Amino acid sequence: MSEFEARKREIILQAATYAFELPKLSSGLWFHNDIRNNFYYASYLFAAAQDKSLQLPFNREEAKQVASRVLHLVLELQDQNPLSATYGHWPLNLEPFPKEAPLNILPVELMGILMVFFNKTYAASLDEALRKTLYNSLSHIYRSQFFRKPLEHFGHHEAKYTASKLVFGQLFKDGELLEDGRQSLKQMLERVTTKGMSEYGALPWFWHWVQAFTCAWELTEDKSIRIEAAKILDYLWTVRSDYYLRGAWVGPHSRGLAHDIPRDSNVLFDYVQFGDFELPKDMPRTEYVGFLFYEAPTFARSKALNHAKPSEIKRIIPRTPGNTGELLHSYVYMTENFAVGGMWERSDEFDNEQHRWDISFPIGEGQAANQAYFFLPAVGNDTTDLRHQSGNTEVLFHQNVVLTLYPEAAIQSEALRGCLPKGKWIQEQYALFGQCGQVFMAVYLKQAYQIEEQEYLIMVTSPGGPNGVVIECISTDEAEQRGYADLQQFAQAMRQRLPRFYGGEDLSVEYTSLNGDLLELVKSTDGKVEQSINGIPVDWSEYTANAQH
Repeated sequence: MSEFEARKREIILQAATYAFELPKLSSGLWFHNDIRNNFYYASYLFAAAQDKSLQLPFNREEAKQVASRVLHLVLELQDQNPLSATYGHWPLNLEPFPKEAPLNILPVELMGILMVFFNKTYAASLDEALRKTLYNSLSHIYRSQFFRKPLEHFGHHEAKYTASKLVFGQLFKDGELLEDGRQSLKQMLERVTTKGMSEYGALPWFWHWVQAFTCAWELTEDKSIRIEAAKILDYLWTVRSDYYLRGAWVGPHSRGLAHDIPRDSNVLFDYVQFGDFELPKDMPRTEYVGFLFYEAPTFARSKALNHAKPSEIKRIIPRTPGNTGELLHSYVYMTENFAVGGMWERSDEFDNEQHRWDISFPIGEGQAANQAYFFLPAVGNDTTDLRHQSGNTEVLFHQNVVLTLYPEAAIQSEALRGCLPKGKWIQEQYALFGQCGQVFMAVYLKQAYQIEEQEYLIMVTSPGGPNGVVIECISTDEAEQRGYADLQQFAQAMRQRLPRFYGGEDLSVEYTSLNGDLLELVKSTDGKVEQSINGIPVDWSEYTANAQH
C-alpha cells in the first residue's frame, strides 16, 4: 500500500467514525446547514463498512444501513420535475424543513460528478432500491444539462462544469457532450497556463478545481482526455507547491472562509499529498479527499517539502474577468519555518474576501492560529469575523519584513485589528516581541494597543485614525547565529531598531531591517504611494505569470 493510499484510508476511517456517532436530526439526516455534508459523510461511512481490511470501532452492517438511509434521504430531495427551472438540483441549506427548502445551483456542481464516482465504485454493493434511486438521480442530472454554460470567468464554477461534461458525457455515451467537455478542458488549460489563475489562493474553491479534474481523470476512459486532465492537474499541484509550508497556504488569498483565516484548516488534500504534518481531528471540509487522488509531479512535491534555502516567489496575477484594473502582483518570501507574503494591490474580490497579506507558520496541533496579520475592518464587518478588510491600506514587502500604513479607518471609531499566533510574547507600549515555534517576531505599531488572549490566538486592537505596523521575522537558528540566544536577547536587540513613523500631511514609515536594508513607505495626501528599498523604487519587472514554472 502506498503512503498516499494509507493516508486516504486514515481519512476514511476518521470521517466514518465521526459520522457513525453523529445524532440524527428530525429529518433523519445529520446536517441541515449544508446538504452536501450528508452525502460526503454517508459516502465515508459506507466505504468504511465495505472495506473489510479496516478495523472499525462500530458495527459494520449497522454502519452500512445508516449510510444507505442517509443517501436515500439526500437523493429524495432532488428536483426531478423536467419542467422546473431548478430541474436536477438539490436544496443547499435545509432549515427548517428539508423538503420545503429552496433549491440551489451549488450542490450538484461538485456533488453530481462525485455521485458518479460513488456509483461506479459501490453500485454493486448497494441495495437494489438505493442503486436504482442513485442512477435515477444521475439521469436527472444529465438531462438537466446544468453544465451547459459558456466559459466566462475561468474559475471554479467553470472547472466543475467542464468536469461534469466529461463525466456525464461518458456515463450516458453522449459523444457531443463529451466533445464539448474536451474543448472546454483545452480552453481552461490554455487559459491558466498562459495567463494564470484569477482565483489566487482561494479556499476551498481551489480544491474544487482539484476534485473536479481528479474525478474526471479517474473516471474517463478516453486516453486523450485523460492526458489533458493530467496536464491541468499537474499545473494545479505545481501552483499549490509554490505556496505550501507544512499544511499552510502562504501568501495572499482572493477568497477564504472563516475556518482558514487566521488558521489553515482545509488541509486534507495536502495531508494525502505531502503528509508532513499530523492529521487534524477537526475536518471542516472532508468532501471526497479520501476517495480521489492524483499524484503531484515529483518536482512539485520536492519543492513543497524542501525550503531549506529561503526563496522569493514573484507572480503576476490576472484580475477576475469583469474586475477592471491592472494586473495584480503577488509576493512571497519562503523559509523553512515561516513565510511572508501578500498582494501589492488592493482588489475588490467577491464578497470583499481578499486576504491581502500575512505571515504564515506551519500548522500546529489543535486549532491554534498559524497566521499573523493586521487589518482595518470593512464597513459593516462582523467583529467576530477576521476577514472583510477595508481597502485603505498600503504595503511594502521585502523578504522577512512587512511595512503597512493605514491612513484612515472608514469609520473613525473603528480600531486597527491584529491576529497573532499564540506563543511567548513581551509587551511594550508600541511593540510586541514574540516567539512562535522556531521563529522570533518583532511587531511595531505607530499607536498604542491592547491585547486579548483568546482561545486560538492573540487579538490586538489599536485606536482608529492614521496607524501603521512593521513586522520582522527571523528563525531562532539565525537569531542565535546573530547572538540572540533567547526571546529576551532578541527583544533587547530589536528595541534598538524601532521604525520611524511620520504622520504630518504625509503618512510614512522608515525601517532598517536586520539585514541592513532601508525600507520606506509613504502615502501622500494626494493619494500617491511611494515604496522603496535602499532608496530604489519597488520594481515589478521581475514578476512573471503564475503559470510559468
